[in-house]
Amino acid sequence: MKSASQEQTRLPALEPGSNYINPNVPRRRVCTLQPGELPARGAHLVTPWLGFAHHGLYVGEGRVVHYGALLYDIVRKPVEEVTLESFAGGRPVFIVEHGEACLDGEEVIRRARSRLGEKRYRLFTNNCEHFVEWCLHDVARSFQAETALAFPRLIGERIEAALMRMIRRVFSAPTLEPSRSRVDRK
Repeated sequence: MKSASQEQTRLPALEPGSNYINPNVPRRRVCTLQPGELPARGAHLVTPWLGFAHHGLYVGEGRVVHYGALLYDIVRKPVEEVTLESFAGGRPVFIVEHGEACLDGEEVIRRARSRLGEKRYRLFTNNCEHFVEWCLHDVARSFQAETALAFPRLIGERIEAALMRMIRRVFSAPTLEPSRSRVDRK
């Protein structure tokens, strides 16, 4: 059985094919957007990109608002409104269904468009996922960034646990007493 601290440090699972890091609670569902299908207005979209998930918001009429950063912090682009095809870039698109309450779809779109042209992309503090989570929940958060930042700590904790198990085994190993011969016992 896992302790509470072990449960909290467990990395969230990637949804198959989407590269979306799914927060543990509340559970979110990720569904593939079928060819020709259009999501609901204000829908959270992700597409796999360079080993990560790129996030955007569907605003209707085949358009998506997203943080257009390319190559993470090297080439920066502003928050922009593009076609769904441009957002996808030939990759599959997934819809993230939130298990928790989100702002109204029209408010989500208003918030997304209010930041069009913004050029303050930062990989760990203001990326495309921070942007989408802020539009949907009024909290700028990136589960990908949190997982990436937690990774070195998790590796350190696993190394520490392995070393402690090894030390306990070495120091708690039963000592063998020299056997006495029958002559010595008399």
